[in-house]
Amino acid sequence: MKKVLFILGELSDRDIDWLVEVGRREEVPAGRVLIYEGRSVDTLYILLDGTLIVSISAVERQIARLSSGEVVGEMSFIDSRPPSATVQTLEPCLVLAVPRARLAEKLQQDEGFGCRFYKALAMLLSQRLRGTVKQLSEDTPKIPVVPDSEPGSESVAIAQARFERLLKVGV
Repeated sequence: MKKVLFILGELSDRDIDWLVEVGRREEVPAGRVLIYEGRSVDTLYILLDGTLIVSISAVERQIARLSSGEVVGEMSFIDSRPPSATVQTLEPCLVLAVPRARLAEKLQQDEGFGCRFYKALAMLLSQRLRGTVKQLSEDTPKIPVVPDSEPGSESVAIAQARFERLLKVGV
């Protein structure tokens, strides 16, 4: 859950209201592929509950497991390139699916939201890169679990409350 705190800690309550309004809460069964390597993706996902497996065809194995609070589809959103990995549910998952087109439109129309959103993604990607570097520096081979870490100076309590709001979408 800590990863989503990067996003929710940076966004305002109004921004969260917009995500709740535009996003779809989806229950996804185990084994379903959310994102296919090399195929364009039209959705950004926030994992509310469950575990996702990330794999790439070049190594024919899992390269990561993602838990509650992770955001997936963000790299393709940022650079408009096809995904470099496949993301699949390991177990039944609950996601908030945000349509790419609506998100891009919001970013064009609301500069404040854009600044907050991109800052949060930069922080998230920085933490992922640090985790990858750490994993590569370890001698023992294992499936990496993206490490939890706290958002910088943002209020964890506020971010956790926002996450709880996302969990209740459509309930």
